[in-house]
Amino acid sequence: MAIVLHSSPLLWARLAALIFSCVAFSVAVHGGGLNHGTGDWCIFCWAFSFAGTLVVILVELFGLQTRAPVSWKNFPITFACYAALLCLSASIIFPLYFLKGSSGSSEVQKYRIVSTVFSCLATIAYMTEVSISKARPGEVAGYMATAPGLLKVCETFVACIIFVFISDPILYDNHDALKYCMAVYCICFILSAAIIMLCIGECTGCLPFPFARFLSAYALLAMVLYLSATIIWPIFKFDPKHRGIKQRPSTCGGAGLCIWDKCMAVAVLSGVNFVLYLADLIYSTRLVFVNA
Repeated sequence: MAIVLHSSPLLWARLAALIFSCVAFSVAVHGGGLNHGTGDWCIFCWAFSFAGTLVVILVELFGLQTRAPVSWKNFPITFACYAALLCLSASIIFPLYFLKGSSGSSEVQKYRIVSTVFSCLATIAYMTEVSISKARPGEVAGYMATAPGLLKVCETFVACIIFVFISDPILYDNHDALKYCMAVYCICFILSAAIIMLCIGECTGCLPFPFARFLSAYALLAMVLYLSATIIWPIFKFDPKHRGIKQRPSTCGGAGLCIWDKCMAVAVLSGVNFVLYLADLIYSTRLVFVNA
């Protein structure tokens, strides 16, 4: 089996991401003194990114793209985008929980600082890979390399963060309107994830309707649903008329987020996903007209 090695900016970006993510989780495991469940999440972000990047490099090194069970036009950039978001989240969460106000030994602190720095470097490397791999105007590429494809990745990732905040503790069970918001988050996440899987599996041609027009219709539906959730959630969580709490309680303090903070995070992330779906609609509609 021949080894194919072509030096390129994309290869160097992947190698940098591989090394940086490896150092981040290795240092954290070795001397970070992680005794909090959040540390496990950060380790997962770095280790998952490292393992996936290693697989991508090996597949391209041995020229196995045609034998891969996924679309190689869509998989590498999809993974790189998820890895960038995972490392970004770890770069924010890790210092908040393990550096801010930490009273550990100076040796442990040094390990944690090194992990944070290399996590940030890994995030930059993955963003660079996505930027290099992204389709240019007029270039023939997979759907996931286009702006709507990358927006789908961001939409599903934001939805996952919403699920984390909204389910621990459960924040939507005290009113039907809040249950509607949860339904919106679930429906849009499932459909966006299904679109990503269809593209990675190259199954879009099996659909009984034009895929491009379906994307535009779905983006419009998701935008409307998220707009309603963005309006409804704050009303029933922060308006005193609906038993909401307007001001942040004085009991909220210390490490981590209190219930009010999580409600606010869900409200903000709902608005973020609304903006993402709006941009998705604009780009998807543009693709339909260009193709037409």
